[in-house]
Amino acid sequence: MPLTKEVLAEAISKALDLGAGRNFRQSVELLFTFAGFDRKAPEIRFRDTVFLPKGLGRAARILVVADGDMRLAAQRLGLDALGTDQLRNLSKREVRRIARSYDWFLVATEAMSLTGRVLGPALGPRGKAPTPVPPQANLELLVKQYSNSTRLRNKEQNWVGCRIGVEGMPVEDLAENAMAVVEFVRNKIKKPLEGTTRIYVKTTMGPPVEVLYA
Repeated sequence: MPLTKEVLAEAISKALDLGAGRNFRQSVELLFTFAGFDRKAPEIRFRDTVFLPKGLGRAARILVVADGDMRLAAQRLGLDALGTDQLRNLSKREVRRIARSYDWFLVATEAMSLTGRVLGPALGPRGKAPTPVPPQANLELLVKQYSNSTRLRNKEQNWVGCRIGVEGMPVEDLAENAMAVVEFVRNKIKKPLEGTTRIYVKTTMGPPVEVLYA
């Protein structure tokens, strides 16, 4: 059976049914396991951001680190913004709280070095590398892009996973998001998925459901 959006939708529906009944809105996750690759092979090392055509089903938490016009632009968009003066004075406890509290960190290019020194130790283990933003960038467009994106991250492992949405989203939308990630992975590994990659869908607390294709 070829890997189609309909095949993904079937597995997603099953995963939602098996994972139902929690007292919170669970994420829906897509997982890939790879065979026939060295764990250090660049093809299966992921530090990537993938745009989801149907979004994640919830508002992304974005922090902008910048001074001047970019900081003002962030505030006009209703975003939390941190200036470099504030950044320098953060305690270790505050750094850990910030790292937990936000999904994306959009950082003015001139503040990247300082952000790396201050926030890097807390962001690195969480796979939340800051994103540099040049001075003339359209911050509003970047915010929209990252609000509808997911991360693929791993460390010398033969698997990788990401969120593709949340419970309550239409299955068709989740399947379209899943297909976008599948195509990204297909292009990244430069080998046919068939025979090299097993794909699973699960909710946060639910069991994995294998996507059956060949």
